[in-house]
Amino acid sequence: MSEAKVVTLGCRLNTYESEVMRKNAREAGLENAIIINTCAVTGEAVRQARQTIRKMRKSDPDAKIIVTGCAAQIDPEAFAEMEEVDRVIGNKEKLEVESFLPERTELIEVTDIMQVRETANHLIDGFDGHTRAFIEVQQGCDHRCTFCIIPFGRGPNRSVSIGEIVDRVKNLVERGYKEVVLTGVDVTSYGPDLPGKPTFGQMVRRVLSNVPQLPRLRLSSLDPAAIDADLLEVIAREPRLMPHFHLSLQSGEDMILKRMKRRHTIADAIALCDKIRMLRPDAVFGADLIAGFPTETDEMFATTLETLDRCGITFAHVFPFSPREGTPAARMPQVPGAIRKQRAARIRALGEAALDDFMASRLNKTVSVLVEKNNAGHCEHYCPVQLTSAAEAGQIVSAKITGIQDGSLIGEIISHD
Repeated sequence: MSEAKVVTLGCRLNTYESEVMRKNAREAGLENAIIINTCAVTGEAVRQARQTIRKMRKSDPDAKIIVTGCAAQIDPEAFAEMEEVDRVIGNKEKLEVESFLPERTELIEVTDIMQVRETANHLIDGFDGHTRAFIEVQQGCDHRCTFCIIPFGRGPNRSVSIGEIVDRVKNLVERGYKEVVLTGVDVTSYGPDLPGKPTFGQMVRRVLSNVPQLPRLRLSSLDPAAIDADLLEVIAREPRLMPHFHLSLQSGEDMILKRMKRRHTIADAIALCDKIRMLRPDAVFGADLIAGFPTETDEMFATTLETLDRCGITFAHVFPFSPREGTPAARMPQVPGAIRKQRAARIRALGEAALDDFMASRLNKTVSVLVEKNNAGHCEHYCPVQLTSAAEAGQIVSAKITGIQDGSLIGEIISHD
């Protein structure tokens, strides 16, 4: 019998939770099973989840197939009806050892996630196939963006205590991890449910001060409307906080932002990027962006392109709008699919040009690289770097950039940090 296999779809939080499930399944004695951790952020994500389930069944006809994650949480019956599926468990259940006991045979075990008020405390020893580690600091979301179904898969906003986060980071650093990513559903909403109501920035500062041996810390997607003064202070003062900041921008046009029920404006986004650059001159920005949101005109789209240029977005993570059943945006007047794809392609091209320019600016400079595999990794700005000589995975090296090839910086190792 073989150990349970975990297949991860979707976000970094799912990556973290998949390691929790891997550990839980092992402790429960579950064998010869495939656990599929699904995503529900778009209709396409749900389609890919169903496709993955069918593919896994074909690859191993005798394995027990357990489906979980946001897509399973939101519509468990749809997955239970698939002939390939043996069990469907919810986002709360997937973090509990008991859910993976071999004798559990209930077809559907899914709690009402909107009633959940706690976060599970798990110490993870490592991440399968990863040299950087992910730490859950927050779960759920209290906002209701018109395009997003995720609050109904993740439940209300709830935070992990700073003490628990510090313990998790220390545990991973002791096991050799040199880079940790703080992740969650809505990380900048961290803290209001905890005693003393600490801010996200206060928590980040405490992690860095309490784990001085941690070389590198990264943050997952940040809401421009919720970046607090404490976080700006950490950005300005702490070199171990990596200078790559990914913003949940979604659009660069005010009317579209309003129809999305986002809480920031164009002016807010531009001012934030300018402020961070002033505090941290080496900062680079990524952004989540939706192209072709309902009612978006050519003029509105042109404004978005201007905003991206003014913000200096280097890493563009772009989705053509995909209507998600059950959301207000799915009922709004839709932009034709071909136009959505065209606009997404234009944003990607803009982002690729910006990234090319930034990578060119790294030539003859020294960067710090976390080595991942095949003598390659990512520098502090999250650009991919291919090293010209052998380096051990999980180590940090200093490298002089000598060229650019196939979308990667070429680095000559100067020293091992």
